[in-house]
Amino acid sequence: MKNYLLGCDWGTSSFRLRLINSQDQQLVDEITSPEGVASTFTAWKKQGESVGMSRERFFRQQLRKQIERLADVVGKRLKGIPIVISGMASSSIGMDEVPYATLPFPTDGSLASVKRLDSQTEFPHEILLIGGVCSEHDVMRGEETQLIGLLSLLDTKYYPVQDTIILFPGTHSKHIYIQDGQLIDFQTFMTGEVFNLMSQHSILKDSVEAPRSIAFSKNELDAFKVGIHEDNATSILNTLFRVRTNQLFNKFSKRENALYLSGLLIGNELKSLVDKKNWHLIVCSGTNLYELYKLGMQELHLSERSTTISADLLDKATVAGQLKIMQSQLIFVSK
Repeated sequence: MKNYLLGCDWGTSSFRLRLINSQDQQLVDEITSPEGVASTFTAWKKQGESVGMSRERFFRQQLRKQIERLADVVGKRLKGIPIVISGMASSSIGMDEVPYATLPFPTDGSLASVKRLDSQTEFPHEILLIGGVCSEHDVMRGEETQLIGLLSLLDTKYYPVQDTIILFPGTHSKHIYIQDGQLIDFQTFMTGEVFNLMSQHSILKDSVEAPRSIAFSKNELDAFKVGIHEDNATSILNTLFRVRTNQLFNKFSKRENALYLSGLLIGNELKSLVDKKNWHLIVCSGTNLYELYKLGMQELHLSERSTTISADLLDKATVAGQLKIMQSQLIFVSK
């Protein structure tokens, strides 16, 4: 199938494979799986390494199974279609480790770190593995591809991006600084992971009841606002214990207390942006955390210099980024 591409977003705990028309960037179909890089690496350690199978070959076998699934979905043979893979597949626990690109990093994808893996008889697909980006103190894999795609889509809409901080809320939230068409710095906040650890595995676990939806009551949102404004200038480690005392003193219900905890953590993350008054903020909404981030930004008076990216546009960003990196590297273009 000419003019088609398989775009794979292989994260730590998730897998997504798309068949893309590379001429117009239109999605033909896709499949998803919870078989992320971490579980695949663990399976290789147990089933492959012991019998002398290389990590790359094991990952190729798992990827072939997913390609066959997608072929069944679309009703077409996908043999020979090249694959572009972003995310953790290029990490030390992935298919093959690709070095990080360094800062400053052009957002057109021209200096993306990539590795090409040739097709094989048992795996008739050329592979382009996209590496991540590192700073002196931080790393990311996957977000840089999404960023490249997002900015290319915004450019097509005549959207100016200058002196901008782009927020990707999530388990490990990213704040990405863009200036003069380059990624000049970024920061990772373990906001979501700390919430999960505190609410499930700490002394606080019996003081909270994690919400199962984003339909929050007024009291729950009020508790979230209290958390946002809580003074944690001394230490977030001290402030976190107030979740425990809230329950002991019957200040909040367990669901309200979970929103309070969320407010503490999201507030601690967002307060780092308050003094960056000359920077425009772009918040990416492709997460169920968006409503809480939106409320947190309103409470901290960040909304007046922020813009929201629709979930639909963000969903297209990874595909656009994969295609842009592929084209900038002049790989597979002649095929």
